[in-house]
Amino acid sequence: MTAPRIRGWCPGAHRPMMSGDGLVVRVRPWLGRLSAAQVQGLCAAARDFGSGIIDLTNRANLQLRGVSEARHDALLRALARLDLLDADPAIEARRNILVTPLWTPGDLTDRLARTLNPRLAELPELPGKFGFAIDTGDAPVLHSAPADIRFERAADGRLILRADGAPDGIALPEDRAIDTAIALARWFAGSRGPGQRRMAALTAKTPVPAGFSGTAPAPAAPAIAPGDSALGPVLGAAFGQLPADALAGLIADSGARALRVTPWRVFILEGGAPPAGAPFVTRADDPLLRTDACAGAPLCPQATVETRALARRLAGRFPGALHVSGCAKGCARPRAADTTLVGRDGRFDLVDGGAAWDTPRQRGLSPDDLMTLTDQT
Repeated sequence: MTAPRIRGWCPGAHRPMMSGDGLVVRVRPWLGRLSAAQVQGLCAAARDFGSGIIDLTNRANLQLRGVSEARHDALLRALARLDLLDADPAIEARRNILVTPLWTPGDLTDRLARTLNPRLAELPELPGKFGFAIDTGDAPVLHSAPADIRFERAADGRLILRADGAPDGIALPEDRAIDTAIALARWFAGSRGPGQRRMAALTAKTPVPAGFSGTAPAPAAPAIAPGDSALGPVLGAAFGQLPADALAGLIADSGARALRVTPWRVFILEGGAPPAGAPFVTRADDPLLRTDACAGAPLCPQATVETRALARRLAGRFPGALHVSGCAKGCARPRAADTTLVGRDGRFDLVDGGAAWDTPRQRGLSPDDLMTLTDQT
């Protein structure tokens, strides 16, 4: 079996990634929010230039799939008209800024994001997936979402800056926050060793410098789940898939003024009415929300198995979290799950309590074998 290719970077809009069904073009919505008009325009672009499916990623970005190389430039022009494209490709590649979805205009999260964005050019050369989380609500909610430098609150409400993987951070005033974050990024760039692409890999072996620690973040709050929120109804997207036609209809029917995206495969209909009969997840206990599955074959050239139809069949049949991965890269869930199924040569290996690259308990299982296995548990 050929080892899966680890790219070490995420697709962007200017720099898309080729997959089995064409280019994957990533859109980074500013502050994780799209106006209703932007949503309708993006849905039209997904239909006109791609496969008609929009993916919601674990970095709260949106991806259009199935874009042909010949139409990529036309898609970029469409995204620019929607104000969903950074003019500078270098800035777009660095704008890995994840924000708490419940931010409000003018609050600390909003202010920090608007201060950080124009200073991204001051960052050193960093790995493609290096990013920031601005998580300054009353309690952190982005603790399980990927980020390397985190802005959070202490239990007493003070702003802290924390290196991912470190138990605590530095309390600091707002006017020093961005300078200190850039200094921490420079420490990472100058200290990391071969293969250390993420802050947590570095802090696991190397203590952060003096002056970057001392204050613990407030206890974490649960991630947002389907139901109600202060901003509007919350819905889930199985495997992060948002069919463009369904999403466009939902925005129109709900009367939402905007869509807010999250890293948990759920989204908020800002100012909208609860929908009736929408083809999205409406219950927080729906087993699809604890089931991860990548695009799989034939959409991904590294996968030898179809994943999502099987994941739907198996959702809720294994206890806890289930991950169905097309290969050993584990793109849909780069961490352990209670049960992980890994595609290999057209069949599946089963890993208990581990990630896609861990040693399996059983090998060479067919989909029917897996269904039989769940009947016996």
